[in-house]
Amino acid sequence: MLKTGKEYIESLRKLNLNVYLFGEKVESPVDHPIIIPSMNAVAVTYDLALDPLYEDLMTVKSHLTGKKINLFNHVFQSKDDLVKKVKRQRMLGQKTACCFQRCVGQDSFNAVYSTAYEIDKKYGTDYQERFNRFLGYVQEEDLVTDGAMTDVKGDRGLSPINQVDPDLYLRVVERRTDGIIVNGCKAHQTGIVNSHEVLCMPTIAMKPEDKDYAISFAVPTDSPGITIIYGRQSCDTRKLEGSEIDVGNSQFGGHEALIIFDHVFVPNERIFLNGETEFVGMLVERFAGHHRPSYACKSGVGDVLIGAAALAAEYNGVANASHIKDKLIEMTHLNETIYSSALACSYEGAPTPSGAYLIDLLLANVCKQNVTRFPYEMCRLAEDIAGGLMVTQPSEKDFRSEAVGHYIEKYLKGVNSVPTEHRMRIMRLIENLTLGTGAVGYRTESMHGAGSPQAQRIMISRLGNFEHKKEMAKKIARI
Repeated sequence: MLKTGKEYIESLRKLNLNVYLFGEKVESPVDHPIIIPSMNAVAVTYDLALDPLYEDLMTVKSHLTGKKINLFNHVFQSKDDLVKKVKRQRMLGQKTACCFQRCVGQDSFNAVYSTAYEIDKKYGTDYQERFNRFLGYVQEEDLVTDGAMTDVKGDRGLSPINQVDPDLYLRVVERRTDGIIVNGCKAHQTGIVNSHEVLCMPTIAMKPEDKDYAISFAVPTDSPGITIIYGRQSCDTRKLEGSEIDVGNSQFGGHEALIIFDHVFVPNERIFLNGETEFVGMLVERFAGHHRPSYACKSGVGDVLIGAAALAAEYNGVANASHIKDKLIEMTHLNETIYSSALACSYEGAPTPSGAYLIDLLLANVCKQNVTRFPYEMCRLAEDIAGGLMVTQPSEKDFRSEAVGHYIEKYLKGVNSVPTEHRMRIMRLIENLTLGTGAVGYRTESMHGAGSPQAQRIMISRLGNFEHKKEMAKKIARI
């Protein structure tokens, strides 16, 4: 049953999460001013699913039950599903100008679903049946699931089993007849405080000796033994000051956190991979493949940044300058290139043996390689257009001050027909996206999310089929 955004927020209130921020336990994450904007961004994904204007991009029929569900809780059944995902990502980026935190869960669903099928086929296990029951529950209750892949890794020159501290990769520490006990930590967990469930996966391909680290499972986010340590963001304490202007994007935001597993019990029915190390590489590759075109959301946020830069140019009185027009054209070109490669890998998708569709892996890696570069250049161009006022203008409290506010009103005026406050607001939005809390999801996440640039280059090299291309060249050259 589809929930409203308000019902979603109330469902979070029922969780008994163990969250720490600034060294103190957060008694009510739903009411914390630093967390609220990220929760609002997730709530948008609920409300738009009930909006007739967006239901085609936000909902779908479950292949498990035939019921109408949120598209974020769906296993892709066609190329059309893959394409709709990309279009949805851009639309939500436009609506929130931030990370809305749900694509990692969906990409996890799709990777685990198709991999579990192939493990079952080889070993006669019932992993996919277990996973289907879990996914059916998530769909029926309209839940948010956090996908957890990235381990902290410790010494990256060592395999999981050779680490000095064995918990630096999530692992099984005890096997029982009714389940397992796990220890470890997952890093960079986007939206974990706003999630009902966490679906864990291994982070790298593994060898037989790493069997205890080859584990995939799902548990509620408030399970005993789970501790969440909320991550810091640039300018995050501005959210505590009560200023709307200074935050830049006062409604929406994202978050990342560490999630600690300290002897957490996982029942057998929630385990979807358990020691089958030869399938870990497949699971990691499929998750990364699905997650890389999810960064089509950056083209939606990019649309907002382009709009903000164009407004800054207008408010500064330079909108008609040829070099400004050229910079906006370049930003648009870069943004559409991200979007087009995300669409391309979706249109070229194909079914896995499970029947679930997988994007074209080569084009997905090309998409993410673009994402590791283009938002950075777009930020540079936006900062160029905006000018230094973006980072030097006084605070909103100064602007509202009886003592000095009139000076700010007078001297920060640009084009006379534009209120000074409007100019200040657009400058802060650009600052948010390029340097502030919004930059976490738009810049650095673009670099490292879904794998750092070298991970994509390795996949591009592996999938580039150079031998075949050499043969084509030989044929044309008549060699």
